[in-house]
Amino acid sequence: MFSKKYLSGSQKRNKRKRVEEIIKTQKGALHKFFKNSSSIEDSVDELQEENQELNDYAIDEQQLSNQEELNDYATNEQQLSNQEELNNHTINEQNELIENDDNNHAMNEQEELKENDDNDLNVEVGNIIEDENELEKTGHVFDIYDPRSWDNIDNKTRDLLVEKGPIRESNLKFTLDEFSRHFSYSYYTRKLPNGENQDRKWLVYSKDANKVYCFCCKLFKSVKNKSLLANEGLNDWKHLSDRLRQHENGIDHITNMRTWINLEIRLKKNETIDKEIQVQIKKEKEHWKLVLARIISVVKCLVKRNLAFRGDNEKIYQSSNGNFLGLLELIAEFDLVMQEHFRRIQNNEIHYHYLSHKIQNELIFILGSKVRSTIIEKIKEAKYFSVILDCTSDASHHEQMTLIIRCVDVLACPIKVNEYFIEFLKVDDTSGLGLFNELQSVLETLGLDIDNVRGQGYDNGSNMKGKNQGVQKRFLEINPRAFYMPCACHSLNLTICDMANSCVKAVSFFGVVQRMYTLFASSTKRWKILQDHVHQLTLKSLSTTRWESHVNSITAIITQPNEIREALYELSKVSEDAKTRSEAESLVTHELESFEFLLGMTIWHNILKKIELISKKLQSKDMQIDIAIKILRGLISYFERYREEGFQSAMTLVKEIASKMEIDPIFPKKRTIHRKKQFDENYHEEISQSAEESFRINYFIVVVDIAISSLKSRFEQLEIFENIFGFPFNPKKFLSMNDNRLYECCNNLQVALKYNDKSDIDADDLFSELQVLQMCLPTETKSAFEVLEFVKVLYCFPNISIAYRVLLTIPITVASAERSFSKLKLIKSHLRSTMSQDRLNGLAILCIENEVLEKLDLEDLIDDFASQNARRSRFFQ
Repeated sequence: MFSKKYLSGSQKRNKRKRVEEIIKTQKGALHKFFKNSSSIEDSVDELQEENQELNDYAIDEQQLSNQEELNDYATNEQQLSNQEELNNHTINEQNELIENDDNNHAMNEQEELKENDDNDLNVEVGNIIEDENELEKTGHVFDIYDPRSWDNIDNKTRDLLVEKGPIRESNLKFTLDEFSRHFSYSYYTRKLPNGENQDRKWLVYSKDANKVYCFCCKLFKSVKNKSLLANEGLNDWKHLSDRLRQHENGIDHITNMRTWINLEIRLKKNETIDKEIQVQIKKEKEHWKLVLARIISVVKCLVKRNLAFRGDNEKIYQSSNGNFLGLLELIAEFDLVMQEHFRRIQNNEIHYHYLSHKIQNELIFILGSKVRSTIIEKIKEAKYFSVILDCTSDASHHEQMTLIIRCVDVLACPIKVNEYFIEFLKVDDTSGLGLFNELQSVLETLGLDIDNVRGQGYDNGSNMKGKNQGVQKRFLEINPRAFYMPCACHSLNLTICDMANSCVKAVSFFGVVQRMYTLFASSTKRWKILQDHVHQLTLKSLSTTRWESHVNSITAIITQPNEIREALYELSKVSEDAKTRSEAESLVTHELESFEFLLGMTIWHNILKKIELISKKLQSKDMQIDIAIKILRGLISYFERYREEGFQSAMTLVKEIASKMEIDPIFPKKRTIHRKKQFDENYHEEISQSAEESFRINYFIVVVDIAISSLKSRFEQLEIFENIFGFPFNPKKFLSMNDNRLYECCNNLQVALKYNDKSDIDADDLFSELQVLQMCLPTETKSAFEVLEFVKVLYCFPNISIAYRVLLTIPITVASAERSFSKLKLIKSHLRSTMSQDRLNGLAILCIENEVLEKLDLEDLIDDFASQNARRSRFFQ
């Protein structure tokens, strides 16, 4: 017996490197079960997950050692199987020893190790690749529906392909060759001499190889068949028509077609030679369909509720194994299908049970891709769309930019505007150029034409709205028809900020409100005192970003001032801290019992209550420009009236409050300061103001005037849009327009929608259509949606339809982006901060667009998976 040989450190490193390369080729292998699934990009996290999977499912240390030695392609496989019996002989001596003494035993052991290695390596993605050397040679991920992978397939896989038939993807963008030629969908049809068209069902296009193949000849080819369509594929686009005509008239092709059709008929009638096996396959297929349906339902349940999937381990019927396995265990208590599945797992009858974290990632990615594809199809159907961007940092301190797309769904009944979440983009460069490049790249990846963008919606950050280097400026340079609209809610928020900082008394007022909350909230004992006296609304902290939410803090005080005063009194008596007692006494004496503070609180409550109502209306997804203009004009009119009448109405209300609190309704008088006049100073009599008049002029009037001027300056963009889209805003106004004014509006709109000698509309045609519409549009029509609905039914107003679709596409706020950030905080929490970007986007789109998810038809996905898996079931291992 030879002494045992140990591998050197270099050999071990090379072995580990080759194992990682093999694992890398398995990435995204689950996609062979599903149609039209995109491959997932390789990442460091996924490689680590693959290595962990090997360690988790290794049967024992010896089996893992055999698996590593099996993948050591630098050493002959026969050396590894007999490594314990060999010493430091040469490779030739070892091979001779194996061939002469124990050849049969070595080969059987290698085959067994090979099978175990494949099962372990593919235990979670359910993809056993029978020829690893061929996969390494071709360098592509195995896809069962890709014809370039059909060179070495078994009969069971061939039966599956025949059962499914040729698969053609729609809306593909074909790759150009060096002569700028490409494949076309027209090649799928053969034109007969009598003018009829015949479908070339047998013709299959491989988008990865950019070649075409013959379905039947590829599957049933003979050794003598040298046709490119039956072997490595054909991409001679110049002569493709002639080559297809020659091929379909050939004897080999007709023979293979006959074989294909006969096998397809026998499979449908269940009359194949392996009839009993097919019956078992059918039963097993139904079992796997039911299993996968339950797994997908659990995934959908967890993603819609933003719940974590994983626990401390991934083994069934063990504590802390996560929500995913916990729900499946709950289902198994009452469901026979999952009981049978768990029984097979526990009895080691199956090695691939599809319950690990990798199947979760694969399903999340596939479901997310289907939801995103559905949304992109709707956007392309609408043609025109707008982009909404906003940025925030996540739990792992990465800058995340959310992409929202707004479009008009003309196929819906009634027509509606949708704002769809697409994905989160991790950005490193937050400058205007960096964000714009990221946006341009993702639009190209999604297959959306940047020339069809008709609106931009951002917050008021300089990198977004900057007129020189912001995202909106760079966008307008390549597409001037992408109208920019600053977020109306952000602009309204900045208006309140201007008002709050307009004078010293306003700043001091909000400081007092925050002091009251801080005093009670800094101690549980103090908060208990507050709760003992206040039984309705508790004190709220001021928000540093959402200024309209200040109304909640003020409402809690103005609706129960007596209760809060009593709480402060008690706190000043029972507190042992001198600072706390002094603070409480000061707030009672100089603030809550001050008539001036109560009047300021009443004024701010009236103003903020109105602004909060407007802000909530503006945040709706289907908000239109004309309605936003009407609302904001109404707000400006309110402030103009409030400037004249608001002070007196506030005085009346605050006197009632003061009376209930037994406070004298008088303003504190300040001592008059007399200054000595110099001998050469011009004498003029100083105008003396009462305390009430001073408060009105120096506080109330200043705040209201700032509000009016800020609203007019910050929403001037809406006035520009009204000039561009003059006629669609108000149907009543449109019906009363004369021809001259109407034609002028049509010309203005054509100029605005024109770029590079191309315009979305024709002014003359639009004018003619509007003249007809004036005569037939019902007088009770009130909104742009109603006009678009009327035009949609008649099918004879294309230019009007385009004009209204562009108008409704322009965003008003970025509220949808802000709402997506709330989901981001729930999904990527501090407990899940290491989540990969692909998983984050998959979970986010499934959660936010759960209505689209519920409408997805997953029958094909489940059926494909079950068909492939049934042929590798326990009956045939």
